[in-house]
Amino acid sequence: MVSATRARRPGKATSLAAQRRRSALIAWVFVAPFVLTFGTFGLIPLVSSLAMAFTDLRARDIRTPFNVDFVGIANFVTVLTDESFLRALRNTLFFVVLGVPATLFIALVLAVLLNSVSRRVATFFRVSYYIPVITTIVAVAVVWRLMYQDTGVINTILGTVGINGPNWLSDPNTALVAITVMAIWRNIGGSMVIFLAGLQSIPSEVNEAASIDGAGARQKFFRVTIPMMMPTILLNTILLTTGYMQFFDEPFVMTNGGPLESTTSIALQVYNQFKYGNYSVGAAGAYVLFALVGILAIIQFRFFRQRT
Repeated sequence: MVSATRARRPGKATSLAAQRRRSALIAWVFVAPFVLTFGTFGLIPLVSSLAMAFTDLRARDIRTPFNVDFVGIANFVTVLTDESFLRALRNTLFFVVLGVPATLFIALVLAVLLNSVSRRVATFFRVSYYIPVITTIVAVAVVWRLMYQDTGVINTILGTVGINGPNWLSDPNTALVAITVMAIWRNIGGSMVIFLAGLQSIPSEVNEAASIDGAGARQKFFRVTIPMMMPTILLNTILLTTGYMQFFDEPFVMTNGGPLESTTSIALQVYNQFKYGNYSVGAAGAYVLFALVGILAIIQFRFFRQRT
């Protein structure tokens, strides 16, 4: 009987191995469409653009790719010393520094307010604030461009209180601020929903214990709610920073980078380089943007890690 059992063990092992191979094959069949799509439209262009950044490839070299020369980091030096790119960098950082804190603050305040009302009221306002997020950015930009005109809604409202509003998008001093305000308005809804989910995940027992200890509403907010919301705040900060660093549609549709390049972003600058046929310089600019986003993400992770 023992010998019979030993004789069956190799067969069982073979059967288990065959089942594992079959399961792995089925898994790869389901994963294959994503792998092929990502490899074709993601990985290959990513590697190609990185290689392109170290060459002198231009539009005229497309038909003769073997005439392209390796230039090392010359394209990155060109990008980092180009006055137009540096101006685009300043515009982008201004957009991030103004937009991210304002969006986080307004979204958190709205989330706290909605968390204190009934579910039906909260659902109505949550949907209302989230509609701009799912609306096409081109449509939103076109509407806001009309609102910012001399005779638009904003200047009409300012005129009722005796303020003569400027032509917002035609003045280099106000164009970037106007675009930033529109971006803040559009992104509040998404951040608010994430904050609301974070608030609702805080156990009610924690707030009850704080109340028993004599903590007021303000103390509970800053000593309980904010510390427990740090992971959610980190998530929102990174999402907003990454999105704002790559802002492109707003200036492209509303001002095309003008006036006087006052609203040109890094992403728009990279797009213009490709449009003008400077493929290698455009690729280098894209990787500079990638590096900046990565550096900011690392800084934010370390900053919030010390407070969690």
